[in-house]
Amino acid sequence: MPSLDRRRFLRDAAATTALVSAGGLAAGVATPAQAAASTVASTPTARRKGAVSFRWWGTAGWRVDIGDRTVLVDPFLSRIDTGLFTGPFRADTPLAVRTDVIDPRVDRATTVLVTHTHWDHFMDVPYIAKRTGARVFGTLTAYHLGLAYGLPSTQLSAVKGGEVLDFGDHSVEVVGSLHSRNPSYSVAFPGVRVSPPPQPATIADLPEGDTLGYLLRVDGGTSVYFTGASDVAERNLTGLAPDVAMVAMQNATTTGDYLPRLLAGLDYPKVVVPVHYDNFETALQNPPPVAPTDRTRLNEMIAAVRRISPRSRVLVPEYETAYHF
Repeated sequence: MPSLDRRRFLRDAAATTALVSAGGLAAGVATPAQAAASTVASTPTARRKGAVSFRWWGTAGWRVDIGDRTVLVDPFLSRIDTGLFTGPFRADTPLAVRTDVIDPRVDRATTVLVTHTHWDHFMDVPYIAKRTGARVFGTLTAYHLGLAYGLPSTQLSAVKGGEVLDFGDHSVEVVGSLHSRNPSYSVAFPGVRVSPPPQPATIADLPEGDTLGYLLRVDGGTSVYFTGASDVAERNLTGLAPDVAMVAMQNATTTGDYLPRLLAGLDYPKVVVPVHYDNFETALQNPPPVAPTDRTRLNEMIAAVRRISPRSRVLVPEYETAYHF
């Protein structure tokens, strides 16, 4: 595979660069990167034929278009208000899927990769799968939750790490991973589903359900590792060596040496893309909203990546902007 440094690192023609300087984000800047309005993918079918594009949908969500195929990772577009960013947090928040937000953006999907089943990663997946016919890959919990929503078993694939899935023009390697811990060293809504439960009604009905990572390799192109939470089982990363890593930002320091272990395990990717840094309970529009404390954490993350892996470039993404690696 040719080195990423010998490829052109492109964005849509109208977009400005989103590479972050060594100093991190300047104080008072409204957003990590400014993108021209024309780069927002309000019409997702308008893309260059044959181009591979990566569009961030906030949180850990991505749309990846590879030729005539579309891979979604943790697609969460409803962005419902649970009080997480404004308080108090409401665990009984109903799972109200925003079809008016999803439908204009999800014209198609062939594959959905689920890292874990918290609401901000999974709640829109059953609707998207029914709408598009996409095959859903995830943990056994994701499989049983899919059945609870009425998805046929033929559309659900349970994976647990180690699988290498061949799709012809790309492959996906499943990687066993871990969910981050909060300041109390706990995980929100822990647990798994070993059989189909009643259809979930509130966000508390969607447990973490174990966590996975995914390595996407495009035939003749780049390799990208997707995380959905900020912890890592670094021994499972041996030999992956992706060109690009989508790295979830920590919201607590209770997971020790997260970035050093992750970046070393991934053999110091050429490009590091912070994700899960935004306020994901607001409308999906640029500039991405960032809570003040999360902006501090994002700056610290950027500085840490540059210190740990000085040859890595840091790309802070904006919503729905097509990136070409």
